[in-house]
Amino acid sequence: MRTALLLLLFASIVLSCDILPAQEETAPQRLPRENLLVYRDKANHPRPVESIDDWQKRRSEIIAGMQTVMGQLPGEEKRCTLDVQVEEEVDCGKYVRRLISYASEPGSRVPAYLCIPKAALADGASPVPAALCLHGTDNTIGHGTVVGLGRPNRNYAGELAERGWVTLAPNYPLLAKYQPDLKELGWESGTLKAVWDNIRGLDLLDTLPYVQQGQYGAIGHSLGGHNSVYTAVFDPRITTVVTSCGLDSYLDYYDAKPEVWQAGRGWTQVRYMPRLADYRGDLTQIPFDFHEMIGALAPRSVLIIAPLRDSNFRHASVDKIATAARPIFQLYGRPTALKVMHPDVEHDFPPKMRQQAYEFLEATYRSSATPKRGSAN
Repeated sequence: MRTALLLLLFASIVLSCDILPAQEETAPQRLPRENLLVYRDKANHPRPVESIDDWQKRRSEIIAGMQTVMGQLPGEEKRCTLDVQVEEEVDCGKYVRRLISYASEPGSRVPAYLCIPKAALADGASPVPAALCLHGTDNTIGHGTVVGLGRPNRNYAGELAERGWVTLAPNYPLLAKYQPDLKELGWESGTLKAVWDNIRGLDLLDTLPYVQQGQYGAIGHSLGGHNSVYTAVFDPRITTVVTSCGLDSYLDYYDAKPEVWQAGRGWTQVRYMPRLADYRGDLTQIPFDFHEMIGALAPRSVLIIAPLRDSNFRHASVDKIATAARPIFQLYGRPTALKVMHPDVEHDFPPKMRQQAYEFLEATYRSSATPKRGSAN
């Protein structure tokens, strides 16, 4: 009897130890969107960000999260000769407006407006600054809105050209007359296709002799606002970003109403990121957010215009995003490079805000050192 009791006691001790098979290790948790000063070490343990090198590890995880949803950004296999074709040229007073198209990849030509100040085309003229001007949602004329052909308060490509900037306004995929077959071309999201078209647009600007190459602005309203952020995260040639009415946290988008996250609605539309519908049950697990993407733009200059009466994106959410991102700008020694404005207007880009946006672009350009010329593609 005593022997049996001893054996039972020994068995209970064995069961209480780690001799039993270990439970399967769970995947590492998503790092907090509100705290960017945390990164994951090689053992997947959270560690405090204490240097720019530490931050770059977190930044790499942010980009990996973006590509989990958007698809993988392609490399040289998608690059081809730009083959720029001019379809129309219009004299607009101080500048000429050209309707062009360029090959962003084999089998896909992007329609775009290229506005060029006449002064830049004069013999002996010095190269001038250039910017991508990305349009908002418009299924009738698309990029025509930013060159003055559509609704008011959207002509930022034309107005910047009047101020001496070369502007390129590509059409967003699956809007108006630009209808690329994303599946046939191998794209998993319209968002990344747009990013690629914009990157190739920068390649185009790199080839123009009248453009100061190597640093560019990106400005956009609404759809163009977040399009400019996504593109700048992937391409460091964009040194200044202006986003008007273009973002809030995915957690706050339309108050996180479940119907907004059904497949084919809001952010989950084909022209955006269909995979986001997979997170409808728990938006907190979306592997990237604007807190992180704005942080990923540091130390570049960023102006976020978030109107108080914007019905699409919540201005209070933008403040939370900026609060999370500012420590990264501070890490680079540029705490004032990120600016947020809250005009008392609706989802619009009125003259006063456009004027401030242009001044922001120009001030950044003037304060920058002379950039190196980019390589032609």
